[in-house]
Amino acid sequence: MGDVLFWNGTDRTVYGALVCAIIDSLPMQRSSRTQEERASAGGSVGDRVTYVGHATVLVELEGKRLLTDPVLRGGLGPLRRQGGNPPAEVIERIDAILVSHLHLDHSDRRSLRRLHGEIPVLCPPRTGKFLRRAGFASVTELAPGESETVAGLRIEATRADHAGRRHPLSRTNAEAIGFQVLGRRRIYFAGDTDLFDEMKSLGGDLDLALLPVWGWGTSVGAGHLDPERAARATALLKPRIAVPIHWGTFFPLGLARWRPEFLRDPPHRFARLVGELAPQVEVRVLGPGESTALSR
Repeated sequence: MGDVLFWNGTDRTVYGALVCAIIDSLPMQRSSRTQEERASAGGSVGDRVTYVGHATVLVELEGKRLLTDPVLRGGLGPLRRQGGNPPAEVIERIDAILVSHLHLDHSDRRSLRRLHGEIPVLCPPRTGKFLRRAGFASVTELAPGESETVAGLRIEATRADHAGRRHPLSRTNAEAIGFQVLGRRRIYFAGDTDLFDEMKSLGGDLDLALLPVWGWGTSVGAGHLDPERAARATALLKPRIAVPIHWGTFFPLGLARWRPEFLRDPPHRFARLVGELAPQVEVRVLGPGESTALSR
């Protein structure tokens, strides 16, 4: 069912592209706070991350707030959010938005339109046009290895092994990337990716790895991490803390009643496997909406 909506390199359908266009055209009210208002609001609560849901994570580091792959709505086509929508304060005082790729479950135009257009956006090559059309004035495309300093934090794009085209009718073969956030701590957000050997080069003095461990259905295919591959990635990265993401948030309408294990089990299987492959790594399983402090 989900393949009707999302473009993942398999089960390509034209219908998914048409649904995408309709969803993208619907209006959505933006946050009205300017960048100056966000800066003056202040109020650091210490370094922490909040698993908002799916690939949306709020990273609070050195008093700055970064939001990854914002998807804030209760549904995407045939998919329904399990639990309540994210609270409004999640998108307040955001200093930068990190977009890993243009798949609908990572770059939801209606969610992006809720964020103020002055917020800087970092994104993969050949995705800037889409994000400018979503209303953002400051959009920087980064290829793997390139970096940009935003709000005093250096943010570097990393490789991702994942198809980046938005849907089958897209004329632009956009890329997918991950991100490293470099400040007094080093954080790796994988976005959507499969396992690749070069992940090992991202390890070493890594404080936190945000790793996808599932998706929005009953299986995941090539270009994604499941609990086993995510555990192997953790063994390569050797972070101090690993937080599983990309699970437990969206599921096809009506299916949660019959197959709840796919909403519940992946992060715990990941944690068990990390215990075997990389026992020095602390796994923190956060449910959607939960936070964890990054104090040592």
